[in-house]
Amino acid sequence: KSRCVEVHKAAAQYAGRAGVKLSVEPLNRFECYFLNTADAAAELVRRVDEPAYGYLYDTFHFNIEENSLTDAVARTIGQINHVHISENNRGIPGAGHIDFAAVFGALRAAGYDGWMTVEAFGSALPDLSAATRIWRPLFENPEAVYRGAYALMRQGWDAAA
Repeated sequence: KSRCVEVHKAAAQYAGRAGVKLSVEPLNRFECYFLNTADAAAELVRRVDEPAYGYLYDTFHFNIEENSLTDAVARTIGQINHVHISENNRGIPGAGHIDFAAVFGALRAAGYDGWMTVEAFGSALPDLSAATRIWRPLFENPEAVYRGAYALMRQGWDAAA
């Protein structure tokens, strides 16, 4: 990991000069073996030790890798600088089994005040569909995703206040 730290540190310094933040994203073990958990991501962020560098908390990947989505937030909030709201099947957030109310509550309680974006996958890009193992329709159209996700995030965030 020392090579990763070295490269990410240089990239974060460059990004910081441009006013940009970098976020490394831990992926589940079925997609990679390098960085899979919140604790591993937080440790990498601490080693890089740059203000423009953090990790991306992703509900899809942590639904697989973490015992508790909310405990991961509490343990590593100081290293989180972006959040992906993604359902367990990568379809419309709120249509699956992830407890987003608890996630929003944990983020709010920990003082998170950064970006949250939806991450969902469909079949519009065949190469991406194949890479993410999307083999069936998960939503009717893209509008259903962004409308549903926006409503979930807005209402969920407000309710967690």
